[in-house]
Amino acid sequence: MLIADDHPVVRQGLRALLGTLDEFEVVGEAVDGDSALREAMLLRPDVVLMDVRMPGSDGVGATRRIRASVPDAAVLILTMYDDDATVFTAMQAGARGYLLKGAGQGEIAGAIRAVAAGQAIFGPGIAARVLDHFAAAPVPAPADPFPELTPREHEILVLLAGGRRNADIARTLHLSPKTVSNNLTAIFGKLQVSDRTQAMIRARERGLGG
Repeated sequence: MLIADDHPVVRQGLRALLGTLDEFEVVGEAVDGDSALREAMLLRPDVVLMDVRMPGSDGVGATRRIRASVPDAAVLILTMYDDDATVFTAMQAGARGYLLKGAGQGEIAGAIRAVAAGQAIFGPGIAARVLDHFAAAPVPAPADPFPELTPREHEILVLLAGGRRNADIARTLHLSPKTVSNNLTAIFGKLQVSDRTQAMIRARERGLGG
């Protein structure tokens, strides 16, 4: 098992907790999304315990990249954030489970067993929201899902939906970071969202970034 969290106290606590259970072995730790991907590719863990908000590359982007590079690794999100945007984006990135920090030892152990066995697992209060979200009838997408966007804004939104960060988008499209930031501000206004996470969800619901 790999533990990815930027707080040393959290990593130590999880390692100590899991150390009391003979069936689990912690093989490595990571402090951000980039190191989580490196350690996952090197160690090939069965399960990755992943925080969401970390410096640099966050847990959602790391989850997407780990699922692409180490498909046998099951990612279990363990975070303090339970807002819909974070939950749904993490699940769309490929996480098999989502728990809130503060869960008891039994709940964490049960969730690890579940995701390792290929099941999906959610903490109390999250499961119903996820089921309601995915049970809702999809809205038919027009040929151009976002006709209000300019061609450049559409290019940027596609890369954003794919989990790319601003600097990476700028390099890919040969733009300045300031130009990318300005375009994202325009995109958020046109899509009537408040941040990049909500824009990512809207875009992926319409088939972009898959």
